[in-house]
Amino acid sequence: MKKRPNPVDIHVGARIRLRRMLIGMSQERLGDQLGLTFQQVQKYEKGINRIGASRLHQISGILGVPVTYFFDDMAGENGGSPSGMDGAGSPTYVLDLIHSSEGLQLVKNFLEIDNPQVRRRVVDLVKALAGTDAN
Repeated sequence: MKKRPNPVDIHVGARIRLRRMLIGMSQERLGDQLGLTFQQVQKYEKGINRIGASRLHQISGILGVPVTYFFDDMAGENGGSPSGMDGAGSPTYVLDLIHSSEGLQLVKNFLEIDNPQVRRRVVDLVKALAGTDAN
């Protein structure tokens, strides 16, 4: 029987990956700054290997976020989201989107659009492509 990664380790790893990708840093570069191989960074990001407190502190400095960032939006002890929401409006739904490479690209590029009318039109386009009329 194969041991599964702890959900907290998975969440922290996903937050590391998210932040690393948002600032355009490769796994190799993060590994170099940590004195690790990119394979070790991959294992951290997948939650396969646990990250000690001192290492997490070091990663937070490199990525420019407080240590608490890695625990943001983590599910509560009851397994639900912190706000008690589930489904399309929940924080985990949003995290799933931005953890995908397409979702991350979509969000990064969408945020570069300065004109609110153009943003609204992009949202309308995505709704039309998805076949939804929800507001």
